[in-house]
Formats: sequence, structure tokens, C-alpha cells
Amino acid sequence: MKLDRAKVVTTALALLDEVGLDRLTLRRLAAELGVQAPALYWHFANKQELLDEMADALSREIPLRPLAEGEPWQNWLAERMRDQRRMLNSHRDAARLFVGARPGPSALPILQVALESLGRAGFLPREALRGLFTLSNYVSGFVLEEQAKPVREPQEELNEANRWFAGHPSLLETFAESGPPQGEETFEHGLSVILEGMRVLLSSSPDPR
Repeated sequence: MKLDRAKVVTTALALLDEVGLDRLTLRRLAAELGVQAPALYWHFANKQELLDEMADALSREIPLRPLAEGEPWQNWLAERMRDQRRMLNSHRDAARLFVGARPGPSALPILQVALESLGRAGFLPREALRGLFTLSNYVSGFVLEEQAKPVREPQEELNEANRWFAGHPSLLETFAESGPPQGEETFEHGLSVILEGMRVLLSSSPDPR
């Protein structure tokens, strides 16, 4: 079988879903491809370069859509962050892969579209970039927590909370009202807090035009 970088990356991503990041080794990947491990070094100088390429391939799963005319920038950014979260959660250990990877060639056009879109919304370039980094870090960190913990039903979460907060009824009541730490409502709350902070910053910034 003729190997190329795309085939190696596709197989590595499938293997990631199967065995996880800790058990994804070049030797295991080579066996999956039916080659000897040294053959992979014709395509990637080392494992980190392969991981970087895998993260870059995953980033291309996020739709590249600029801010539409008349579209609220908050809605557009929220949609992008939800897409990023869905992408990371669609692959085992993808958040760990992402946070440890160096930016690849696909990152630049994605970032350029985002900066130009926020620029049209009135953001200064540096404030737009800081906001994007803050949002991306929030999503990656949130998914890291999601993927590090076993999936539980709501009743299981509540049962565990009963054990955690035994003797602290007010904390238990607050937990029950707010929902699980890695739940949808918690994610949306954090997302809205960051977006509101960006809105306040935008309203207090001088008009770049």
C-alpha cells in the first residue's frame, strides 16, 4: 500500500478514537497501516509533527463561515464556539490533542476570517484576537473537563452531589439548580459571560473607523 501524509493522518485519527492519545504510538500506527515504524519518518519527522497535522485536520471540520451582513457578531461567535466544542467532542481525547499542538496551515485562514469579521463588527485587531484566544481556551478547557470525566445520567450526577455535599444542604440546593459542571447550561453560561465582556469592551473602545 502506498503511503502519503493524508493516509497516515486519517488512520491516526481513527486509531485515536479507538485507543486514545496515551496509547497512540508510532509503532501501533505503523502496524495499523501494515508497515514498519521507520516508514512513517518519510512523512513525519517525529510524533509531535504527526500530532500537529492531526489537530490541523480536525480544525478543518469546523465550518469556515465569515460574519454575514447584518448578523449579530455575538450569535456568529457563539455558533463558532459551539462548532468547536462539537468537533472536539466528536473525537476521543481531541481536546488534549489540540491544546498540545502547534498551529498548522489551516489555522491561519480560519483566524484571518475571524479577525476580519470582528473587525467589521467594530473590534480593534488586538482586542478581537484576545477575545478569540479567550473563547478558544475556554472551549478547549471545558472539553478537557468533559472528556476527563465519565458520562453520567442526570440522576447519577445528583446522587454523587448528595455524597459530595453531605451536611451542606445549601450547597446541594445550589448545585441542583445550576446543573452539572460539564452540562449544556454551564457551557452556555460561561460562553455568554465571555461574549458579554467582549460587548462591554467594544462599547468602551474608540471607533477604529
